[in-house]
Amino acid sequence: MNNHRFTGRRYVFLLLTMVYVACNNENKPKEQDIVEQPAAFEVRVSDNLKSTLGFILDNKGRLNDSVILQRDALVNLFYTNNEFKPLWCDKENWLPAGNALLSFIENAKEYGLFPSDYHYKPLNSIRNAFVTDSVARKNAALWARADLMMTDAFVQLARHLKQGRLPYDSVTLRTDSILGDDFYRGVWDRVQQSGSVTSTLRQLEPHEKAYDSLKTGLKFFLDSVGTFKRYTYLPFPFKDSVEFFKLLQKRLFESDLVTSPSEPIDTATWRQVLRGFQEREGLKVTGRINENTILKLNNTDWEKFKRIAITLDRYKLLPDSMPETYVWVNIPAFMLRVYNSDTVVLESRVIVGQPRTRTPLLTSQISNFITYPQWTVPTSIIFKEMLPQIKHNIAYLTKQNLMVVDNNDSIIDPARIDWTKMNKNHFPYKLRQRQGDDNSLGVLKFNFPNKYSVYLHDTNARWLFSKSGRALSHGCVRVKEFEKLADFLVRNDTIRYHPDTLHNWIRREEKHVVSGFQRTPIFIRYFTCEGKNGGVKFYDDIYGEDKILQERYFADKPVQ
Repeated sequence: MNNHRFTGRRYVFLLLTMVYVACNNENKPKEQDIVEQPAAFEVRVSDNLKSTLGFILDNKGRLNDSVILQRDALVNLFYTNNEFKPLWCDKENWLPAGNALLSFIENAKEYGLFPSDYHYKPLNSIRNAFVTDSVARKNAALWARADLMMTDAFVQLARHLKQGRLPYDSVTLRTDSILGDDFYRGVWDRVQQSGSVTSTLRQLEPHEKAYDSLKTGLKFFLDSVGTFKRYTYLPFPFKDSVEFFKLLQKRLFESDLVTSPSEPIDTATWRQVLRGFQEREGLKVTGRINENTILKLNNTDWEKFKRIAITLDRYKLLPDSMPETYVWVNIPAFMLRVYNSDTVVLESRVIVGQPRTRTPLLTSQISNFITYPQWTVPTSIIFKEMLPQIKHNIAYLTKQNLMVVDNNDSIIDPARIDWTKMNKNHFPYKLRQRQGDDNSLGVLKFNFPNKYSVYLHDTNARWLFSKSGRALSHGCVRVKEFEKLADFLVRNDTIRYHPDTLHNWIRREEKHVVSGFQRTPIFIRYFTCEGKNGGVKFYDDIYGEDKILQERYFADKPVQ
């Protein structure tokens, strides 16, 4: 009985499915609609636009397996407002705007964009068909499909050039998280008024010199690369060593470093190949797999392009216009720059947080600075690093120039404390470092409000500025040119702060709190490349932020 009931239900389900498929196929737009009379062309294209859009809307944006409109409702609005007349073609020809849009899509990489996001392949096939096949050129259904894809591409381009593709985060300084229909209609109106697709779309990009410099460098980068090639990506660290070495061999074969992608390789050959690669790339020659070797193998031109794309999008998370004067700290570059009237007036090497104690991204304003500051050690550092050392040998406090103070700010003799009983849940003291050259903050500290309790400061280990990799701190930013930065902040108050005043305070080891100057905005950001001398300078992805974004948003993009 139950089997009969199940069979009956299954039959009804199959019947309904067949009815749905039949209806769906019945509503499916025409593949061909050949128009012999030119006078009827626009009407037939318009009819095909209407029927095709109806089908797409009923199928959640999907026309077929290879074409999905990302903004089908908005595209429908465009054509409804235009009485379902084509926007990009007329009388079996592209309009100038249509040709310009196709060219823009073809060259989308010059903007850090992926042509595949804008229907490049199907549009290019249709364009070629119109050139080589006179029958295809008369196909109103094909023109309608091309017109719809181009409108969808246009609105996607507008969004990506304005907002980028990265999600807005806690440091995004934009309020337009959602672009309404009015925005897209406004962009289209500007195309109509100016007659230029390219200039209208370009006006949506950030108006920053650094952004323009990176785009210039990107153009040079693309010209030097030519055609991109996709290489096998190597996960590291890996869990399955057998699977990893299969991928590694395939990757080495792709670079002509081994003769076969799958034939067994003996240990001696592995070491020889790896040693040769490491030597050629300027790595430490070990003949063994390590993180730096895998990073170098993964750092292909295609991966570099995606890092440029991410960085261009990061500029789109900044406000439409930056302040006239501001401090910019770029974590991966280990560099601080001060901008005044769009010009770099000060540049300094910096030391930033280690990967395990990262410097946070933030936006704030420098409110004051202190000469000969005292450092109150954060509790996280006390419990993770200092308390075990103190328990081992109380002389650690003297060596590190640390004093113990209670909640009343009274200095406590550390010998009177039973350190064995001190732990994360019981520590009624603070550790404070005496001011002076031995202080971890050095002789000057810059304060700006933030929830992370980080700041800019000098350091008592200035020799570390000579290192190329400077992710070494607990999170704060150490500034090599701290005196120049202090001089700049008080540059407009020479009555109170003569140019020699700060230097004399430091020379005499005097503590002063300097405030009253105009608060200066500070931006701490994470940009792993920049335009420089007409090219692109890349920085190490020290916190792995680019890697996460690549895998999340750009992993499956086709190279062409």
